[in-house]
Amino acid sequence: MIDKKTMSDLIAIVLRGGADFVEVFAEHSKNDVITYSNKKIENVADTVVSGVGIRAFLGVRTFFACTTDLTPSGLKECALRVAQAVGGHVDNIPEFYLAERINPNINPIKVLPSDVPAKVRAELLRSGCVKAYDYDSKIIQVAGNLISYDKQFVVANSEGLYTGDRQVRTRMFIQAVASDGSVNQVGSCSPGRSMGIELFDMITPDYIGNEAARQAMVNLSAVPCPSGKMAVAIENGFGGVIFHEACGHSLEATSVAIGMSQMAGKLGQQIANPKVTAIDDGTIPNAWGSCNIDDEGNPMIRRVLIKDGILNSYMIDRLGSLRMGMPHTASGRRQSYAYETTSRMTNTFIDNGPDKNEDIIASIDNGIYCKAMGGGSVNPFTGAFNFAVNEGYIIRNGKICEPVRGASLIGTGSEVIQKIDMVGQNLETAQGMCGSSSGSVPTDVGQPLIRVSDITVGGQA
Repeated sequence: MIDKKTMSDLIAIVLRGGADFVEVFAEHSKNDVITYSNKKIENVADTVVSGVGIRAFLGVRTFFACTTDLTPSGLKECALRVAQAVGGHVDNIPEFYLAERINPNINPIKVLPSDVPAKVRAELLRSGCVKAYDYDSKIIQVAGNLISYDKQFVVANSEGLYTGDRQVRTRMFIQAVASDGSVNQVGSCSPGRSMGIELFDMITPDYIGNEAARQAMVNLSAVPCPSGKMAVAIENGFGGVIFHEACGHSLEATSVAIGMSQMAGKLGQQIANPKVTAIDDGTIPNAWGSCNIDDEGNPMIRRVLIKDGILNSYMIDRLGSLRMGMPHTASGRRQSYAYETTSRMTNTFIDNGPDKNEDIIASIDNGIYCKAMGGGSVNPFTGAFNFAVNEGYIIRNGKICEPVRGASLIGTGSEVIQKIDMVGQNLETAQGMCGSSSGSVPTDVGQPLIRVSDITVGGQA
């Protein structure tokens, strides 16, 4: 890792180029992936990432360069490239002194993945995949991976900050395919936490394999989903992807600050049903999206985005703060040193509400119960989204009935959040990787069971 003196020297070089603000981000990360397919462990891969990214501001213009050459000359060349891009020259740079800040650790790790032999970790994955095969003779294919991340970084800037973090994450993904000889259907399960291998003391590989196979078998027995506008109940956990994609991205300064968001200019306005309180909280111990600090070095905080239906806060990084004239919210994140930070979510969820879960189901005469959501797409400017339902059921006369397949939910974020008219009390989160202009970062999504009074359900007419 780059020492404080070297960081200081690099900052000084760029300040001489006339920058208003300079930041240096140095990273060393190790990522391990173990892969299972064709009824065996197929691959064990280790990837090491080391590099430095240097960013400068001149007003609200940014200049950025990165390098994997960590020699003194390589680092100096990178800093000079940024200084030259800024385009000025000053003889007397502002005085600054780097003072180190040690941060409290909210994500204690008991068993580092690197301390566990690859053979032992591979056996964890293999046992979960075998369990999926054993679930039913109609499970014809199982694939999986076990991923471990160990990211260490330091960040320093021309305001005198020098700090760092170590982020360790572990996740297992298992996918099962069920077949009746003519139709194939898929199920999956992919829990993860900011933990080491102790994750599997809490969520066993057997459970992950069973759950993937169970979902595949449910989908194999499912009938085609009807289409049309109807009420839907969306279950907890990954059901929160609806809020994350349809509304969460629209609350990031990346789009709000340039007026490319459906939520721009709506602070203090009623944008959702009063039952809806939505939170982005990077301080939840050992949660998948939690960090001690963001990638700009700011201590992580809990952000109440929507309070009782009223827009309370955006998610703002340093550049967004300059553009919007508002304080940052410790929301600057990046995939690696090779990306500039942007405003990003951490653990984002709709909080528990006033309604009993059984009342939510009983309130629907004809609709869909979305037990597990899948992926989709969204336009942050318009809020238009389309999401797949990985596991769904018909609700008839207030009761959950036969499973359906091929369902999707179609709408816009600003509309759907107003139509969430019942919010239950079984909040859970689920894990995902969120992509944006600063790369792919781990995020939790979540909610309790909710009801959307009406939404377009795509399926089979």
